[in-house]
Amino acid sequence: MPSHQRHLEYRDALDHIRVRIREIAPSRPHVVVGVTGPVGAGKSHVASALSPCIVSTDDYLPDYDTTPEHLRDLPEWSDLPRLAADLARLASGRPARLPAWSFHEHRRTGEREALPGPVIVCEGLHALHPTVRPSLDLLVFVEAPAAARWQRVEHRERAGQRGWTIEYARHFFANVAEPTFERYAADYRSVAHIIVRNDAYTPR
Repeated sequence: MPSHQRHLEYRDALDHIRVRIREIAPSRPHVVVGVTGPVGAGKSHVASALSPCIVSTDDYLPDYDTTPEHLRDLPEWSDLPRLAADLARLASGRPARLPAWSFHEHRRTGEREALPGPVIVCEGLHALHPTVRPSLDLLVFVEAPAAARWQRVEHRERAGQRGWTIEYARHFFANVAEPTFERYAADYRSVAHIIVRNDAYTPR
């Protein structure tokens, strides 16, 4: 655990993260923040509050139709070396061509061009993976109880954001997403500079 690791409630965390970014900024032309946590923890909300320049680890997922279900969330089946290279390119001030992955088609559907912002956020399940860590300046772990996270996932699915039925989303949450992330959670949490407890956030 970093000696300066901070544990914060969500309501206080964003301001603290912004202060940490400002402290890093004088020594970096672009500050890269990694934000990880289990499904439904609120990673994307933290990321979007920090910067419009977001690189999602979801876009580096494998095509689901060629990947057995139990392997789909494993980091070795994602293209994390490309993710690290794309982050390094953005951090150097150069635009990057990023993959685009569709949650309705569950496959990579093309690419998009990303321009580097002053703050670049890498957000997703394996944003703090050892392959990605060398590209990061600030590491954030977002957590919440499983029951609260499932409520958020259910809300998302009822809104049609992922194209799954509630029944399949519940199956994937319990049998793939949760046990897979649990394998890596202790490592990711131990290296994080900031732990964000996101119990209070509710979907709107």
